[in-house]
Amino acid sequence: MDERIKQMIRVDHAGEHGATRIYDGQLAVFGRQGDKQATVRLIEHMAEQEQAHLSYFDGQIISRDVRPTVFSPFWDMAGFALGAATALMGEKAAMACTAAVETEIDAHYAAQLAELEAADAAPELREKIEAFRADEAEHRETALAEGAEQAPAYPLMTQIIRMGCRAAIKLSEKY
Repeated sequence: MDERIKQMIRVDHAGEHGATRIYDGQLAVFGRQGDKQATVRLIEHMAEQEQAHLSYFDGQIISRDVRPTVFSPFWDMAGFALGAATALMGEKAAMACTAAVETEIDAHYAAQLAELEAADAAPELREKIEAFRADEAEHRETALAEGAEQAPAYPLMTQIIRMGCRAAIKLSEKY
């Protein structure tokens, strides 16, 4: 189970880093638009929560001697590009991105929790993942309330983003 926990930490660290970069990309676009300050505040709030998640996993990487994913530089650029691209498409598209990513992360965290509970392993990690999962669900609900489903080509965009998330999860767990 120890090796599996390391995989979980590696992928969760990568995911939280990617999430912070998505919001960085969105803020880079919306921060320059004076009429988008409500959206900026909303994204900043979600980004702060993601940064807290990342800080926890930064500590876990060190304390548990976990090798970060070799894809970190790519996820860094890809996350920022995804955030900026969806923001350039508009506020609804940026929210659609959040809803899609958080849908996958919710499922990912749920699977991890089930695995950890079945093995009665890592109670502190389980507690943190449960709390982070609640934040991610809140982000998804916020994005939906902000009109994510009204984004252009919403079904196609969300399927592509969700597929990318699933691929990133699989790659980051192993490599």
